[in-house]
Amino acid sequence: MRFLPAILLGRFVRVLVRLVRPGGGSALPGLVVSKVAPGLLAATLSKFSDGLIVVTGSAGKSTTTKMLVGIARAHGKTVFTNPSTANIAQGFFSSIIEQSDIFGRIKGDVAILEMDEGHAEEITRLIRPKQVTILNVLEDQLDRFVDPAVVRDKLAQVARRANDTVLLNADDQNTLIINRDVQHPGTKWFGITGSLLAEAKHGLGTAPTYEAEIPRPIPSAEVMRVDSLRASVILSGAVTEVELPNRGLHFALDAIAALQSAEAYLGADFDLELASNTITTMPPVFARGEIAVVNGEEVEFILVQNPMSFQLNLDNLTTNPERIMVMIGRDVHDPSWLWTVNMDALSHADVVSGYNAYEMALRLAYSEIPVGFVTDDLQVALDTFFELPAPTHSRRTVIFSADAMRRTRRMLGFTDPEAVSR
Repeated sequence: MRFLPAILLGRFVRVLVRLVRPGGGSALPGLVVSKVAPGLLAATLSKFSDGLIVVTGSAGKSTTTKMLVGIARAHGKTVFTNPSTANIAQGFFSSIIEQSDIFGRIKGDVAILEMDEGHAEEITRLIRPKQVTILNVLEDQLDRFVDPAVVRDKLAQVARRANDTVLLNADDQNTLIINRDVQHPGTKWFGITGSLLAEAKHGLGTAPTYEAEIPRPIPSAEVMRVDSLRASVILSGAVTEVELPNRGLHFALDAIAALQSAEAYLGADFDLELASNTITTMPPVFARGEIAVVNGEEVEFILVQNPMSFQLNLDNLTTNPERIMVMIGRDVHDPSWLWTVNMDALSHADVVSGYNAYEMALRLAYSEIPVGFVTDDLQVALDTFFELPAPTHSRRTVIFSADAMRRTRRMLGFTDPEAVSR
C-alpha cells in the first residue's frame, strides 16, 4: 500500500506525456516517482527470488542484455528488465511503473537490467546484485567521463558487490585491472580469440590503461570464428554457432558475454543449443543495425554513442551505401570527439543534420568527404533524405547519435522499442 499513490501518480504522468508525445516521455514518470517514493526501486528489486543480474560497461549493454533476457525466458524464467534501454535510475522507476501492479509489485523470477556505467555504482549501493557482467571500458565523451579510469573505478565497486558471480572481458586491460583490484572469488572470463582480434582494424576499441600489461586469462567462453553474421563459439568446452544481429566483432563479444552470463545464472538448467537458437532468431536492439521499412524502402539505422562506437560501426560498413544521412544530436555536448574518428569508410553524406549538424559537416569536409544538404532541422532533413532517388544496390543508411535517434524514430512513427524484426 505504501507505494500505491506514487505508482498512480507515475501512471498519470505517463499517460499525459504520451498524449503530447507518442512513443516518448519514458523518463519523466520515473523521475517524478523517484522523488516522491525513492525507496520503490530497492524494494521492488529485492523481491525477485533469483535476485538481480547487472550488465554494464561502456558499450554493448543493450544487445547483451536483450540476448541474456531472451535466453532466460526461453528457459522458462519470468524476467523483469528495461526493454527501452532506459538504463539509469529514473529509467528503472519508469519500467516499474509500466510493469508492476498498482502496489509496485512485479511477478517474476529475476531482474536482468542493463545499467549505465556511470550510474551502476550508485544503484548497486541500494541493492546488491547476484551477478555482474562487465563488458568493457572505452574512451567516452570527456564532458561526462574525464578519464576511462573513472569508469573503471566505478565498475570495480559494482563488481565488489556481486554476491555470486562476476563475468569479465578477457581482452580488455581495464577489466583485467578490475579483477586485479577486486579479486572476486566467482570471476569468469569471456573473450575473442587472438587471431580474430589481430585481423580487426581497431580491435574491440578498448581504452588504453597506460599501465604494464596484465597477462590475458584463459576464458571459459570464447568466440573462435566470425564469418559475416555467423559466429562459432566455445563455452565450457562445448562448441556451437550463432547468428549475430549485426556486423562486427563487438556484436560477437556481446553474444559470448550473454551466453556465459546465462550459463552462470541458469547453472545445470542451461541448454546451450536452446541458448544459441535464441540468439540466432533474435532481432537487434532498436537502432543498433535495425532494418526498418520507411516509405516502402528498407533503411538501416546505426547508433553511435562515443568515439569508438562510431569507429567500429564505420569499420563494419560492408557495402558503400549510396544514400547516407548522418545526424548528431544534443547528446554530443563536446563535438571535438568527432575529430578522433577516422571517417574514411564514408564516401559521402547526402544529408547531415541534428543539433551538431554543422560541426559534423565541418568534420566530414576536413576529410574531403563530399557533403550534400546540411540542416539542424531534423524534419527537414528527413524529408530531404527520403526525397532523394532510391539506391540501386544498397539500403538507405542513417547514422545517428542517441538524441537524434530518439527524435528520428519518433518522427518516423517507430514508438515501440520491441517492434524490431531481424
